[in-house]
Amino acid sequence: MLTLYHAPLSRSSRFVWLLEELGADYSIHITKIARRDGSGSADPDNPHPDKKVPALVDGDVLVTESAAIVLYLTDKFPAAGIGPTFDDPKRGPYLSWLAYYAGVIEPVLSLEFAGLGDNPDLRRTFRDRDAMDRRILAALEHGPFLLGEQFSGADILVASMGQVERKMLPAGAVVDAYLERCSARPALARAMAKDAG
Repeated sequence: MLTLYHAPLSRSSRFVWLLEELGADYSIHITKIARRDGSGSADPDNPHPDKKVPALVDGDVLVTESAAIVLYLTDKFPAAGIGPTFDDPKRGPYLSWLAYYAGVIEPVLSLEFAGLGDNPDLRRTFRDRDAMDRRILAALEHGPFLLGEQFSGADILVASMGQVERKMLPAGAVVDAYLERCSARPALARAMAKDAG
């Protein structure tokens, strides 16, 4: 049995969505986390080494970090079809989007939020917001999803950001339509109903 350590209305909410997309047998363990507004606190029962979410437990295996959890779960449930398998030509682009999410999208948006988005050294290291937006738009203009016709775990990571706060993704009709497609998925509706535990 998979156990998702989850704090409602947090980044772990998208993993309830992913587990629903996969048709996995799982349980949700609600855990407290320290929130940006100063509320909450670290839960000593949370197995995440930093007491954050998400944390996924699969028997004796602990997986943390969003991109790693997406890859672990989509590899574990290949029949769901939302993570290209090793012999699929889309495997390379899929892995690239997972890494791009963790290595570029998250840092660029975090730096922008902190008011450091114009720092030339940080822009050179992580890219700037315009470059990030161009990369996302280029993929979606050939869409309807990041991997073309195939919805994937990478879409859950990227779309969930725009669902939380629209300005995290590029402006315009292409992304608006993308978010509508992703938000209309039945698995997301099921996940939202379970989000509070």
